[in-house]
Amino acid sequence: MTLPSERHVLIIFPHPDDEAFSVAGITRLYHEMSVPVTYACLTLGEMGRNLGNPPFATRESLPEIRRKELIAACEAMAIPDLRMMGLRDKTIEFEDDEKMVQLVTSLIEELNPSVIYSFYPLYAVHPDHEATARAVKEAVRRIDKDVRPRLLGCAFANNTLAELGEPHITVNIERVKGHKVKALQAHASQTAWMMAETAKRIDEGQPMSESWLNIEKFYVVQQDDELGEPIQRVQY
Repeated sequence: MTLPSERHVLIIFPHPDDEAFSVAGITRLYHEMSVPVTYACLTLGEMGRNLGNPPFATRESLPEIRRKELIAACEAMAIPDLRMMGLRDKTIEFEDDEKMVQLVTSLIEELNPSVIYSFYPLYAVHPDHEATARAVKEAVRRIDKDVRPRLLGCAFANNTLAELGEPHITVNIERVKGHKVKALQAHASQTAWMMAETAKRIDEGQPMSESWLNIEKFYVVQQDDELGEPIQRVQY
């Protein structure tokens, strides 16, 4: 099946590099289809654990490093509209819920997206991820059912497969995998070690055809007034 076109795609994640792991491939595919994409990154990930060994950054310098990495990653993904929302890393869970919902609502009202990508509530592990997912879901819930955008979530908790089943949407991004790799490499302060391990696996001839570098997976996030409606599982 062919990936359907969209009116506008809105991506909302809390940290730089969340997007590279989750949607870098499909974002590049949207670019090739001339679909406008906006990425709202809520923080600069300034509390990221990795400062290097020996250290390449301090707590004071890391935010600027990660800001530049985020810009470079968006260039690799061909995201034309990057919004840095200015919230503080590891504090989103403590933000007022209504403030977070209104932040998302303002983006939706401005952009009128037909689909939104974020994290799947209760299956996103990190507190900032969960707070983001909760705000996005609530903002979408308040929109009339007949006109609300589709909400697709990334889920990676250990119990995801057992409780949610197979992802509803699976996208083969192998054709644009090189761009996903570049996006991940752009976030070098956080991903350099992991990318080195991946390169080693490839060099050793380990099979990668079904790896996270070739496939991106999403679940449809249903609202209470949508529960019970059948969800078709599709592969693109």
